[in-house]
Amino acid sequence: MQLPTTFSHLIAEANQLNLYQKLISQLNKDLALANIDLEFDLEVLPSSLKFMLHEMVYKLIQEKFMDYLNLLYIIDVSEAKVRELDGSDTVTMAEHVAFLVLQREWQKVWFKSMYS
Repeated sequence: MQLPTTFSHLIAEANQLNLYQKLISQLNKDLALANIDLEFDLEVLPSSLKFMLHEMVYKLIQEKFMDYLNLLYIIDVSEAKVRELDGSDTVTMAEHVAFLVLQREWQKVWFKSMYS
């Protein structure tokens, strides 16, 4: 599997395979497991998804760092990929982490759809 390298590529692939709603469902499931008080509507626009997820990750980094780490653990975001990010600008870092979250969730949804 070749992981999408941009947000727009990820969304295009999810829509092409009719898996966008499953991606949102998986994200909602993992957010609930991490006790994050955020649930996306299954019809959320990709632009809203990107903005709200970025904002949530930023707030977790700034205000609830242990919850942020717990979320990354539950979603199973690669620790190596997170460590590669430049932490000097929290806003930019949060944007990249939000994409890594979506990328990992997409990986889960794609594998489930292809192998079940």
